[in-house]
Amino acid sequence: MHIVLILLTLFFLFPSNNAEATVDVGISIGDEGVRGFYLAVGDYYRVPEREVIIVRERHMLDEEIPVVFFIARMARVKPATIIDLRLGGKTWMNIVLHFGLSPEIFYVPLREGVVVGPPYGKAYGYYKKKPRKQWRTIVLGDDDVVNLVNLRFISEYYRYEPERVMKLREGGKKFIVINQEVGKDKKAEKEKVKEKGEVKKEKSKGKGKKD
Repeated sequence: MHIVLILLTLFFLFPSNNAEATVDVGISIGDEGVRGFYLAVGDYYRVPEREVIIVRERHMLDEEIPVVFFIARMARVKPATIIDLRLGGKTWMNIVLHFGLSPEIFYVPLREGVVVGPPYGKAYGYYKKKPRKQWRTIVLGDDDVVNLVNLRFISEYYRYEPERVMKLREGGKKFIVINQEVGKDKKAEKEKVKEKGEVKKEKSKGKGKKD
């Protein structure tokens, strides 16, 4: 088992030139979106990529991987504990309540006045209708939990407005695609800021020469 995990890690770190190369877990090594998603999840939750792969091997869906690490962090237990409960047939809410946690942990604050559409409207409707002290009584569906956890993960990891992430999700895009697009968008924004800084610096130098 240890040898298999080491080989998997090496495959991900040193991908083959063949864009269609695959590993036993059914992941295309040539798929930069999937690899980028795994790397971002590992970086955000401060776990080695090997652990992300292990969670995937336990038959968790890609978009459920952040949920496993999020609840494990909040409950202060190992991810394997969360996976065992999930594979045992429990809903995400069952697992949260099992550890004495509240649905409040899933809430992501938004700008005031933002109109929330599907697939987030139902969950935010629950939070809006109840006073905060009653949020513990809220019951979220599995899809709601997945959507909210990934919303938090991507918006916090990239320091990207959650409202913009929600718009991408509302358009029907999967979180692997959203993660890739937001990452590229943030990279482009940084490059623009850098270019503006360089232009400003050059102008400053030019003024100094004239003086």
